[in-house]
Amino acid sequence: MKRELGIARCGLACCLCSENVTCKGCKRDGFLELSWCRDAEWCENRKCVIEKGLRGCYECEPAECRKGLYADKIKARAFAEFARRYGIPHLLDCLERNKQAGIVYHREGIIGDYDDFDNLEALIRFIRTGRRDT
Repeated sequence: MKRELGIARCGLACCLCSENVTCKGCKRDGFLELSWCRDAEWCENRKCVIEKGLRGCYECEPAECRKGLYADKIKARAFAEFARRYGIPHLLDCLERNKQAGIVYHREGIIGDYDDFDNLEALIRFIRTGRRDT
């Protein structure tokens, strides 16, 4: 886990991402100049955060939002909502503990153990406890 990369503005876990090995995390350089990021120009969540003057979606209402990454998938939305409720340090602690317990962020491409949810609250509980509800 690269804890220093933290959590992206949208809520995704830069600290666990293995997709882009040259990525420096979304918060680098004030999040305004991301020439090294191939997704910076099209990222609707990034644009929204900049327009609102927020540090991240977690300072807004991610559970209710359906912009950009939040339109179809719940992983980023759940991570941001977790950070809004409990804080980024606690989110990082939970993600680190889960990784050590064998929970995988990216198993195939960008899909991993946090992607197999269709309920926001169930995913938030999974992040917090590292256990799936039965």
